[in-house]
Amino acid sequence: MNVVEQIRPADPQRDHAGFEEPVDVKTAARFLGVSASLVYAYVERKQIPHFRMMGRSIRFSLAELEKWRQKFFVNGGIDE
Repeated sequence: MNVVEQIRPADPQRDHAGFEEPVDVKTAARFLGVSASLVYAYVERKQIPHFRMMGRSIRFSLAELEKWRQKFFVNGGIDE
């Protein structure tokens, strides 16, 4: 089982309106495969999609993080 499957099960947690449950910095860091301090640095530089809940609490959408992560995908010329 890879990190994505551990963090985002086949049926993600959704509230009564069908919205995705936001995740915290620690979960986002595990999803991206980086340290929590690097995620905080990305947030400080406004380089990663995030939002704040009730003041300082930082949250992320896994769907938005997946889109953001795909921008950095490098094929490496294998399927050319």
